[in-house]
Amino acid sequence: MRVTRVAADHVRSLNGVSLDLDSGVTALVGQNGAGKTNLIEAIYFGLTGRSFRTAERRDLIPFGESYARCRVVVEDGEGIKHEFMSSTSRSEGSRFTMDGAAIERSQAAAYRPAVTVFSPDRLELVKGPPAVRRAHLDAYVAARWPSRGESRTKFGRVLAQRNALLARIQAGEANVHQLGVWDRQVAETGARLCAVRTEAVAELSGHFRTVSAELGLEGDCQLEYRPGACADIEEIVEGLAQRLDYDVRLGRTSWGPHHDELRLEFNGRQLRRFGSQGQQRTGLLSLLFAERTALLEARSEAPLMLLDDVMSELDSERRERLVTRLSQGGQSLITAAETDLIPKSGEISEVAFDSVPGVTVATGGTGEAADA
Repeated sequence: MRVTRVAADHVRSLNGVSLDLDSGVTALVGQNGAGKTNLIEAIYFGLTGRSFRTAERRDLIPFGESYARCRVVVEDGEGIKHEFMSSTSRSEGSRFTMDGAAIERSQAAAYRPAVTVFSPDRLELVKGPPAVRRAHLDAYVAARWPSRGESRTKFGRVLAQRNALLARIQAGEANVHQLGVWDRQVAETGARLCAVRTEAVAELSGHFRTVSAELGLEGDCQLEYRPGACADIEEIVEGLAQRLDYDVRLGRTSWGPHHDELRLEFNGRQLRRFGSQGQQRTGLLSLLFAERTALLEARSEAPLMLLDDVMSELDSERRERLVTRLSQGGQSLITAAETDLIPKSGEISEVAFDSVPGVTVATGGTGEAADA
C-alpha cells in the first residue's frame, strides 16, 4: 500500500496544499518555516485521525479558522484506491472517514499503510514513560503479526474489569473471592501479551544494534525487554494473589504486563536517562529502522516512513547509508532545509516546497503542482 495524494486545508500553516507522492523515496526540501513539518503532520492526521505532535487535535486549526482537514488517497497492490479524510472543528468535534463513510480508526488500519514518524516531537518515545514504549511495541506486534495484534486490547479489557472489581471491593461493595475468575483471565491474556512482546524484541534487537552502529551510535547498543510479570500463567496468578491486599488498598492492579518496559541502552546505560539529545535522536531512528528492516525481511508490508529533519545531524556517509536503507523497499518522505543535505541518488524524488503565498510547489516531475 502507498499514499498517492495528500490534500490539506487549514492544517496549521497549510491551506489548499495538494501533493502527489512517489511510490519510493521523496525528499521535501524548503526553507525553515515553510510548513514541511506541518505537511508530515497532515499526512499522519489524514491516515490515523491523530497528530503525533499534540494530543489536542484542535491545535491543528489555524487562528481565525474553524476547522482543519486532510484527505489522503491510498492505493493497494491491486490498484484499489481508498480516500481517508480526517477533520477537526471548533464547533463540531472530529470526524474520520474512509471513502466518505465514518470508520473506526482500528478498522481503517487494514486499508491503509502503517505509519512510522521520526520527528523531534517524537523523542518522548525514548525519553518518556514506559507506557509510550509499550504502546509502540504493541503497534509493531500488530504490524508484524496481524492475527496477534489484539493481544494488547484483550488484556486491557480484562485488566479494566479486574480494576473495576478491586475498586468495588475497596468500597465494600464486593467480595475478594470474586477476583479468582479475573485473576485467571488477566494471567492468560497477560501471558500471551508478554510472550509476543518478548518475541518481537528478540527479533528487533539484532537489527537495532546494526542500524545504530551505521547511524553513529558506535558502542554497545541494546534493545531490552523488561517484563513487569512473566509469561507463565500460573506464576502470574500466584503473583496477583501475593499482591492482593496491596491491590485492594490501591484500588487497582499494581503488577503485570501493564508495567513492562522496553529499554534502549547504549554502553550499558539507558538512553532515556543518560543519552545526549543527539544520541536519543539516533536511538529513536535506529528503533524505527530496525522495525522496518524486520518487516521487510518477514515479507510484511513496510510502513510509510515520515522522516522530519532527519538529515541535519548526520554526516554525508551516514546520510548515504540511511537513503540506502530507505531504497530497500516501501514508501518514505524526508524533509530537509537544504538540498545539499539530500544525497544525490536516482532513488530519490526531490520536491521543492515553500509556503509563501503564490509560490508553486513542484512535485519533482511526478505529480501535479499546487499552490501553497
